[in-house]
Amino acid sequence: MPVVDVQNTKGKKVSQVDLAEDIFEVEIKTNILHEIVTMQLANRRAASASVKHRSDVKGSGKKLFRQKGTGRARRGDIKAPLLRGGGVVFGPDGRKYTQRVSKKVRKTALKMALSSKLKGNELVVLDQFELAEIKTKNFVGTLDTLKLENALIISADQNENLELSARNVPGVKVLRSDGLNVYDILKYKTLVLIEPAIKNIEGRLLS
Repeated sequence: MPVVDVQNTKGKKVSQVDLAEDIFEVEIKTNILHEIVTMQLANRRAASASVKHRSDVKGSGKKLFRQKGTGRARRGDIKAPLLRGGGVVFGPDGRKYTQRVSKKVRKTALKMALSSKLKGNELVVLDQFELAEIKTKNFVGTLDTLKLENALIISADQNENLELSARNVPGVKVLRSDGLNVYDILKYKTLVLIEPAIKNIEGRLLS
């Protein structure tokens, strides 16, 4: 069972915590991580590209001029695709990029991502991360003390002062434990777990 030092916000060791071997010491398979990351990015796509076809354009259905005798090309109504403002012929109608992966595979990938952080010495555990007020300067000062630049911080529950103080800091993201996901874990260099969040993660992945 892996044991990790628990630090305070001043970077000093205050205790140690045991991590679940079934979560933080799992064999890492890059193909599964790739599959989950691809799924997450695909599911984030808006898929909102669409055009108005001839039947969608507002306008009269009256024939613009008679079929013969004018010397001009034959023309139907004003909504014809060849006319400016008319419908588009083969434009996109919007498509779904949603992908699905089984719950078992998603859990396994999350365990692998967490294991990769522990294996790469990119996991930091803090006893707490409390801020007296919503102030970005204080938050950045704590990061400097801990020597963190690119980090994903996981809290157990809602921590408004922490979340709002961090939202404008580049290279840093704060998530609650129930929002933990593979893409964000792999995107940020360092994973910071606030100690109470560990129980939430273990409860979620061992159930």
